[in-house]
Amino acid sequence: MSAPVVIEAAINGGTPKSRNPNSPRSVEEIAAEAVRAVDAGAAILHNHNDDAVIGDAPRARAGWHDPQPYIDAWRAALEQRPDTIFYPTQASGGPGTDIAVRLSHIAALDAAGVLGQSLIDCGSVNLGGADAEGLPNDNDFVYINTYRDARGMFALANRLGRGASISIFEPGFLRVVLAYHQKGLVPPGSLVKLYFSGGAPLGFGLFPNAACLDAYLSMLEGTGLAWSVALLGGDVVQHGLARLALERGGHVRVGLEDYAGPRQPTNAELIEELVNLCNELGRPVASAGEARALLGLPAA
Repeated sequence: MSAPVVIEAAINGGTPKSRNPNSPRSVEEIAAEAVRAVDAGAAILHNHNDDAVIGDAPRARAGWHDPQPYIDAWRAALEQRPDTIFYPTQASGGPGTDIAVRLSHIAALDAAGVLGQSLIDCGSVNLGGADAEGLPNDNDFVYINTYRDARGMFALANRLGRGASISIFEPGFLRVVLAYHQKGLVPPGSLVKLYFSGGAPLGFGLFPNAACLDAYLSMLEGTGLAWSVALLGGDVVQHGLARLALERGGHVRVGLEDYAGPRQPTNAELIEELVNLCNELGRPVASAGEARALLGLPAA
């Protein structure tokens, strides 16, 4: 229970200002928000720009994200907080996309000297909520990552030598990770992110409760892989999932990308609530520099 906690802040995602005016959207807002999040206790920073992840936008269809908004925001933040561990998002795969194109912005961020971790999304998942009757709504949004895509993601992360944020939306995703781990191909510095879905009557993956978390942990048993939890469409601290993870030795992600609830909090407020819980449970919060050492990432 005394192991340091690595806190990730997912500071915007697809949260528009109409839902929460505190969601940073511009390059300048993202840079300033990243600094505030690190000062509040975050070590890892994740953000989206205006490129769509799925949908009909041309870049989403092509699977391409522009690296320049990331570079501009992250450089400005790293000038003030140089140890911060940044990683981006990426567009969905599918027909007409090329994994090399989908990952090109990650390679560009590494070349620019601003990348903290690579990104591995090693499975596909349906996205969407419920209609008025509680049935899956009428859309065909699928976040697609094939086995071939996963192979490219692992290859890039190993080539860059920066580890990766490894997303687990469904148990099958974790089976892919375990196969690569058995062959020694999960790069040092990686963090397995266990995503749970909350709030809406529909969602993906396992329920955000102790039994489901323990099911994931039984799959990870003996691997030594670092892991974290996130609750999409809920409040990871108020719900109790953060406490469950901290009690089991894990790490936690918070932020306006994930949050859903009656409030309009800031990212710093959500981080501070998590820090208070860490203090209550006797888990010290790792600085960004300490998180790099803990995960096995290169120094800034």
